[in-house]
Amino acid sequence: MKCPGQDTQYWNKDSIFETKCPECAHPMEFFKDDATRRCPKCKKKIVNPKMDFGCASYCKFAEQCLGALPEDFIAKRDDLLKDRVAVEMKRYFATDFKRIGHAGKVARFAEKIGIKEKANLAVVLCAAYLHDIGIKNAEEKYNSSAAKYQELEGPPVAKQLMENLGAKKELVDEVCDIVGHHHHPGEDESLNFKVLYDADMLTNMVECNARKNVEGSEFIAKLDRLFLTESGKILAKEVLMQDN
Repeated sequence: MKCPGQDTQYWNKDSIFETKCPECAHPMEFFKDDATRRCPKCKKKIVNPKMDFGCASYCKFAEQCLGALPEDFIAKRDDLLKDRVAVEMKRYFATDFKRIGHAGKVARFAEKIGIKEKANLAVVLCAAYLHDIGIKNAEEKYNSSAAKYQELEGPPVAKQLMENLGAKKELVDEVCDIVGHHHHPGEDESLNFKVLYDADMLTNMVECNARKNVEGSEFIAKLDRLFLTESGKILAKEVLMQDN
């Protein structure tokens, strides 16, 4: 079955349109299913300004369906995948709203820290949504949610989920590596790992009210020891000491 969005029988009068080349302003005609066209004047390859690449952000058959994907879209594809990963995480945990909520909070902190640290947000956010994905199997197999069991069971689930969404091997491998030891940082961790670690640490501290009954100077020193990035330390102080 052909994708309805690409089938001409569903097209309307706006499905073929004219635009101007952003390089030389020469008129160009696009069909709605053109991923790119070359400007007849300057020969620059131009991305279709009206094309919706939404499904291509996660579909493993995107290139067969649409042809060669534009370079600037490919650069964004991994980042767009995070939204699909979030959906699949929620589907996997089903009615376990505590775990879903925790993952969402970690992702929000991870995005804030990641932007400041200039980390790879595709890696960081996919890892944030999936960092505790092994907890379900850990509880079923070992009757425990201990970190070592989460880290043991998490990578296979994360790998399968991301591969089903068509994620690149390099992205899958890095996310699974982070998921597989996210509670236990080593001496030489990547920036992406550090961002996820700090986001998870901050979320856990918020959830357990870690600031309670601890003197300000002592607590600041504790945060400086625990967090791995400068942006993580700053955000932790803002969030955890906002009422002091």
